[in-house]
Amino acid sequence: MTEAIALAREAEAAGEVPVGAVLVLDGAVIGRGRNQPITLGDPTAHAEIDALRQAAAAVNNYRLEGSTLYSTLEPCVMCAGALVHARVRRLVFGARDLRFGGVRSKFRLCDSEILNHRMEITEGVLGADCAELLERFFRARR
Repeated sequence: MTEAIALAREAEAAGEVPVGAVLVLDGAVIGRGRNQPITLGDPTAHAEIDALRQAAAAVNNYRLEGSTLYSTLEPCVMCAGALVHARVRRLVFGARDLRFGGVRSKFRLCDSEILNHRMEITEGVLGADCAELLERFFRARR
């Protein structure tokens, strides 16, 4: 999670919402991402999506079975859906996203009984640090 926080700080320095994500398989980081939708002009350029894309390229497979994604913020519905499609085994996130959260706050996509894949979810890891990054970012813009 500390590496995801460092990526979130990079996003913040670039003027993006500070969210970072790291995907781990067999103890090795195979994907990293940070929010870049403004920089790239791409609404799908969320930290989790970037980490998934890197990881899939690294293992040459869109299925990332056995992997764990660490994200500083609860994934949105788009990212949660991508995690399910990629067959990520475990999701660990820091802060809840009370407005757009697709895992706990608004929806429960990652462990929904109506989908064909469910993952283990751990929330609140370094949650205060993750939430503080976001609070500081948005406070500076008001």
